[in-house]
Amino acid sequence: MRTSMHQGPEIWLRGPVSASGATAGAPPGVSWVGTHGGAGVTTLAEVYGGQDCGRDWPGPAGPARVALVARTHAAGLAAAGRALDAFRHGEAPPGLGLDSVVLVADAPGRLPRPLARQVRLLEAAVAVHRVPWVAAWRLGDLDGPPPRGTGALARLAGADR
Repeated sequence: MRTSMHQGPEIWLRGPVSASGATAGAPPGVSWVGTHGGAGVTTLAEVYGGQDCGRDWPGPAGPARVALVARTHAAGLAAAGRALDAFRHGEAPPGLGLDSVVLVADAPGRLPRPLARQVRLLEAAVAVHRVPWVAAWRLGDLDGPPPRGTGALARLAGADR
């Protein structure tokens, strides 16, 4: 089996994955990177802390730990897969480390089976955090407590709230 960075499964282990080693002395916390427009990066940065990178990679002054953000609709999950491929193929900027993928619910309720299957594929490749539908966020109310079960995101961002 070939073990090049372009092919081996070793990069598809659950947990942090580095494009070329995390930068020593990088600021703590996480850089939220949207894999598509409307992924929820700004909301996550406001609620949990960390750097809002929009759809760009973080610069040298930002946290080197990256959390890729996507919605749970078909286009969002496909975009998350493409962004994971960027790390797998060494296309992410040097020094960035992929911490996880954060999937933000695109609607209340359970995912349809085809989308749930796509989520399971992502979960087999990398750590995945799920953020449930929060009706208050849709109205712009970000002042309430983070949704239950998302404490790991607060720790990831470096600021338990």
